[in-house]
Amino acid sequence: MELNREVLDCMKSLRRRLREELALDIRLSQPDAINSMLSACLTSSNEETRRLGQLLAQYSDRPFAPAGAAPRMQAGHPLLVEEHAPRPTSDSVRMYRGQRVYA
Repeated sequence: MELNREVLDCMKSLRRRLREELALDIRLSQPDAINSMLSACLTSSNEETRRLGQLLAQYSDRPFAPAGAAPRMQAGHPLLVEEHAPRPTSDSVRMYRGQRVYA
C-alpha cells in the first residue's frame, strides 16, 4: 500500500480521535497500525470515527464491516465447520483473529 498525503492525513486524524475517544495510543510507525485503527473503529460509537475508519479501509484495501453489518452464519457454514486436523500435544490454546493458536 502506498502511503500518500491523503492516507497519512486520514491516519493522523483517526489516531487523534481514537486517543480522545477510546484512550488508545496507536503510533503510525507500528507495523500493524492500520489494522489496529480499523479494529478500534469497529468498537467506536462515534459516527465520524467510523466514517474515517471506512475511508482508511478504502485507502488500504482492507475490509471494514461496521458492527451489526456482519453476515450471520448458519449451521453448516464453512467457517463454523471445524477441520479434523491433528492437534499438537500442548494444552495451551489461545485465539488469534478468530483462529485457534496452539502454544
